[in-house]
Amino acid sequence: MKKKIIKRLLIYLFVVLASIWAAFPFYWALTTSFKSKADVFKPLFIPFIQFQPTLENWLSEAMLRGEVIMLGLRNSLIAACTSAVLCVILGGMAGYALARFKFRRWKNRDIIIWFFSLRFLPPIAVAIPFFLIFMNMGLIDNVLSLILSYTVFFMPFSTLVLRDIFKGIPRELEESALVDGCSWFSAFRRIALPLAAPGLIAAFIICFALAWNEFLFALILTYRNATTIPVVIAGAEHSQGVDFWYICTRSVIAITPPVILATLVQKWLVSGLTLGAVRGAR
Repeated sequence: MKKKIIKRLLIYLFVVLASIWAAFPFYWALTTSFKSKADVFKPLFIPFIQFQPTLENWLSEAMLRGEVIMLGLRNSLIAACTSAVLCVILGGMAGYALARFKFRRWKNRDIIIWFFSLRFLPPIAVAIPFFLIFMNMGLIDNVLSLILSYTVFFMPFSTLVLRDIFKGIPRELEESALVDGCSWFSAFRRIALPLAAPGLIAAFIICFALAWNEFLFALILTYRNATTIPVVIAGAEHSQGVDFWYICTRSVIAITPPVILATLVQKWLVSGLTLGAVRGAR
């Protein structure tokens, strides 16, 4: 009995420490955004007790750089949402094909390994080719270049996730639909997609988060009209140093939309992540 109590206390202690470790950067950014410039570099963490909060940073950002921040948020929302939708659509069809059909000339296992290899590809390896391609297409500093880049780079992830989810759906359900006269595409649309809806939402949220936080492509492919919020945050660093108070203010603004979205769909997100078990390539 004592061993069970001690074990449970240790588990609770680990969960509490892990939660504090994960939440502290967000808390630090939030409190720093309300600190004066003189208090930023001091070990002060508790507002109204260790320091007096101020809206100086928020008002300064709203008056001087509010238009730039809103432009970055708008571009990030457009690029992240559109690319996430495309990743789910294209990745869903590719994942379903890998889960239900066997390819002969290029085997399923080889295709899956190829998708895995794309996940290990460093973004800088394709940044210059992407820049040259979009420059010739006249898409530099255009949100469309970001959408295409994010879709190409993050679609392998959604394909692998959704492939496992579709493999977890009983094949007999679609075979019954085929017997009733449905085509494979109709069975995919009417049977597989509704059953895999939580997984589709989970894939969308993860692809959205990856695109929202992406910095390299946004830095290389944009310079004014299509800059995203990560680039705007990085703009607080200049030749005189890093304005941590502005970085934290912009970071809190940038964190808010994904947190709201994840909160709204957390029910489907959790069920979607647990719907498909991790399977080895077959």
